Amino acid sequence: MTKIIILPGDGIGPEVTREAVACLDLLSDHFDLGFRFEEHPFGGAAIDACGDPLPESTLKACRNADAIFLGAVGGPKWDRAEKRPEAGLLGLRSALGLFANLRPARVIEGLEDLSPLKAKVAAGADVLVVRELTGGLYFGARTDEGEVATDLCTYSREEVERIAHVAFREAGRRGGKVTSVDKANVLATSKLWRRVVEDVAAQYPDVALDHMYVDAAAMALVAAPGRFDVILTENLFGDILSDQLSVIGGSIGLLGSASRGEDGPMMFEPIHGSAPDIAGLDIANPAGAIASAAMLLELGLGLPEQAAMLNNALEQVLVDGVRTADLGGDARCSGFGAQVRERLEARLARHKAMIEHLAINRGCCA
Repeated sequence: MTKIIILPGDGIGPEVTREAVACLDLLSDHFDLGFRFEEHPFGGAAIDACGDPLPESTLKACRNADAIFLGAVGGPKWDRAEKRPEAGLLGLRSALGLFANLRPARVIEGLEDLSPLKAKVAAGADVLVVRELTGGLYFGARTDEGEVATDLCTYSREEVERIAHVAFREAGRRGGKVTSVDKANVLATSKLWRRVVEDVAAQYPDVALDHMYVDAAAMALVAAPGRFDVILTENLFGDILSDQLSVIGGSIGLLGSASRGEDGPMMFEPIHGSAPDIAGLDIANPAGAIASAAMLLELGLGLPEQAAMLNNALEQVLVDGVRTADLGGDARCSGFGAQVRERLEARLARHKAMIEHLAINRGCCA
């Protein structure tokens, strides 16, 4: 039995999560994978239910999971709460040691028209952002004295080394190039970052390394996204650049992500926010959640065949012109998910027929 903890969260989180879980359930039934889904409160929903964005029962369940799937957190409803929903997310990342965030973005062949960039610029773009997730400004000491506020950005050699190793390993499986993004002309943490990345790079002679300042990288992502393979960067820069990068494919609603530590369960989530203004209207784009489910299959559970089936079904729906409102279409969230599952079922039927055919042939030859 494989236990997958579901944290639907807030806003559109429950809607997009529902479509992704239905896809996972379909694959589990076909391949007899034994997925067991266990839902727990998290974020603003947990504040409402338990007074805490990360209840102890939720954290305990996550620690004991095989994988974790998150919808979205946050919303103006909790702006004045003693603890904001986002505190639950930071707390979960810290508690589980999820220091590496993997955010892939690519322009799907045949969908160049979705990009706001010229087709010749967007075509073929395929970038993975490897973002350090548990250090930097988001986790540093802070003060707010009314008229003066501070945020402390701190990184250690160990923190930079471990995220750099993740980036170089990923690049070795992809295009063989790491672009390390920093602000080493100004920031002391970036100077350390650059020194350590150089040291780690020496251990990966087959992977090329170059450096870019974050402002230059932001420009290059929209001017020539095809120049990038793997982008390695710190927490704040990674947050901003990966959201910017999402636009080249047409919508932030298309992209999934994975967060991992040294060991233990990985967490998977679409990179979009909770979009409370459209929550409950059945118009959210579940593609990012479904893409996250595919990452869960491949990276979290070691099921690349099933992940490829789900990704192929998702891409076919988009290529066939099924579009939610963020992509200029009128497909409903539930309808988009149903279309993905319809194409997935067709692939599963072909898979079943192939297995049966092979079994018959083996029987004839026995």
